[in-house]
Amino acid sequence: MPSAVIKKYSYDAASETLEIIYHSGKVYHYLNVPEKVFREMRSTMVKGIWFNRHIKGKYPFEEATPGLNQTNLFEDQPKRRP
Repeated sequence: MPSAVIKKYSYDAASETLEIIYHSGKVYHYLNVPEKVFREMRSTMVKGIWFNRHIKGKYPFEEATPGLNQTNLFEDQPKRRP
């Protein structure tokens, strides 16, 4: 069943990395995810809810959105004063 939030997902067993591509275009890699957990996600009908309960907040992650460099987002912006 399609998810309202998750557009696509894939898994690399060698590195135990779960890649989640959101409908927003953002891409995240969830690290150290056992293959058993990926198989459970693949078999569930409600991907988003299952993901929130079993992966989000439980595994380390990194953003891997192509073309997005998080460290440079605000470098050219003037600093705000309190």
